Amino acid sequence: MTARRLARWAAGLDIEDIPEVTRQAAVRHLLDGIGNAIGARRLDQGGPGLSVARGLGGPAQAHPLGDPEAISAPAAAFANGVLMHALDFDDTHAGALVHPTTVVAPAVLAVAEKVGATGARTVTALVAGLEIACRLGVAAPHGFHARGLHATAVVGPLAGAVAAGLLYGADADRLTDAIGIAASSSGGLLEFLDTGANTKVLHPGNAGFSGVLAARLALAGATGPESVLEGRRGLYRALADRDVDPDVIVADLGTRWESAGIGIKPYPSCQLMHASLDAVAQALADAAQAGAQVTASRVAAISVDVHPDSVDIVCGPGTGTRSPRSVYDAKFDLPWSVAALVHDGAVTVDTYAEESIVRPDVAATAGRVEVVPVPDGRPAADAAGRAVITLDDSTRLVGEVPCSRGTSGRPMDDAAVAEKFRGNSGGGADADALIEAVLGLCDAPSVEQIPVLATALIG
Repeated sequence: MTARRLARWAAGLDIEDIPEVTRQAAVRHLLDGIGNAIGARRLDQGGPGLSVARGLGGPAQAHPLGDPEAISAPAAAFANGVLMHALDFDDTHAGALVHPTTVVAPAVLAVAEKVGATGARTVTALVAGLEIACRLGVAAPHGFHARGLHATAVVGPLAGAVAAGLLYGADADRLTDAIGIAASSSGGLLEFLDTGANTKVLHPGNAGFSGVLAARLALAGATGPESVLEGRRGLYRALADRDVDPDVIVADLGTRWESAGIGIKPYPSCQLMHASLDAVAQALADAAQAGAQVTASRVAAISVDVHPDSVDIVCGPGTGTRSPRSVYDAKFDLPWSVAALVHDGAVTVDTYAEESIVRPDVAATAGRVEVVPVPDGRPAADAAGRAVITLDDSTRLVGEVPCSRGTSGRPMDDAAVAEKFRGNSGGGADADALIEAVLGLCDAPSVEQIPVLATALIG
C-alpha cells in the first residue's frame, strides 16, 4: 500500500540522504514561512487563530511564533499554521497547487521544540513532510479543487503527521497508522471564494494541529487504514472522485525531489494570478524604459491571458464589477489586483490592507480588465502570463513572462528570500540573526533559537 511505502521511506530517511540543494531549499522555505508568520503578527492578521490557540493552553511545549509563553505542541502548530497562511504570502508547489510549508513547518517547529530535536533531525523531518505534501498533490492536479476542496487542507494533515511522527521517533508502522488517521481530518471547503470570508486562513492551522494529533494517536496505539490513499473510500476516491496511480506518488522517492521545486511568492495573493501581475508589470516597465508616461487615467482597457483552471478561483462572480468585499476577497480578485498594480506600481501587503481595498478609482479600472482563458499544457500555477494594456491614444503595451517569479522556472535565491523576510519582519539585527539561524539550521544543536528570536522581533 502507498501509505506504507511513504512511511518506510520517511522512517529510513537521514540528513545525509538529502542532497544539499534540497536541504537548502527546505530551510529557505522555512525562513519564508516564519517571515510570513511574523509579518502577519506585525499587521495584526490571523488574530482569531492565535487567540484560540492561546486559549487551548496545555503544557508549555512550544511557542506560537512571536509569543513569549509556550503552549501545547498541537496548539502551537495550529497557531503557526494560521499565521503562516494569514497573508496568503506562503509558498506554492505549482504541480500540486499546494502550500507545503504552511502545513508542514508548524508541526515541525512545534514538535522539534517539544522534544529538543537537533537541527539535522528537524530538517530531515521538514524535508520528508514537504516531499509528501507535494507528491500527494501532484497525483491529482486540481482534482481536489474541482470538488470544491482546498488541496492544501486535504494533503496537509498527512504530511504534517509524517513530519511530526518522525520527530517523535515513530517507526514505519506507526507512521503508516499516522497517515491513515490524519486522512480522516482532510477537508477544507472553498466556499469562502463566493463570500469573502477568510476560512482558508484556518486550513493550515487545522492541518498542523491534526498532523501532530495523528502522530500522537498512532504512537498511543490508534490505528489507521493503510489503504487510505488508493482505497475505494480513500482520500482520492472520496475527495477528488478519481483513482490515482500509486506509482505517481512514490516514483523515484529519494532520487527525485519534488520539494526542491516549491515556488516562493513575490505577491501576497493567490498564486494563480501571479503570472498575470508579472505580465502587467513587465508591460509597464518596458513602457517606462522607452520613456512613455503611463498613468492609470490613460488606461482604456487591459486584457490578460489566464489559464482556464484559474478562472473560477481568481476571476469568479463579481470580480471586476465591484470593490472587494473583504481583504481576503481582494487576494482572489485578479481584475482588482491588476488594477491596483496599475495605480500603485506594485502589489504589496499594503495593497490588501483594510483601508486600501475600497478605492473607487481602482474598482473603475478593474472594470476595464478583460480576462481571456488561454489553454496551457502546464499546471495553472506554472503557466505563462501575457497582458495587453491599451491606452487612450490606442497605444498597446504588451507584457509576456514564461512563468511567474518565484516558481521553479524563475526561482528566488537565498538573498531574495532573506530580503522578503526583512520586509515582512521589519528588519534589524534580530531579523538578520533569525535569517542566519534558520539558513544554518542543519548544523544547529537545536531549534531553540528560532522562537526566542521571533519573540524578540515582535517585541
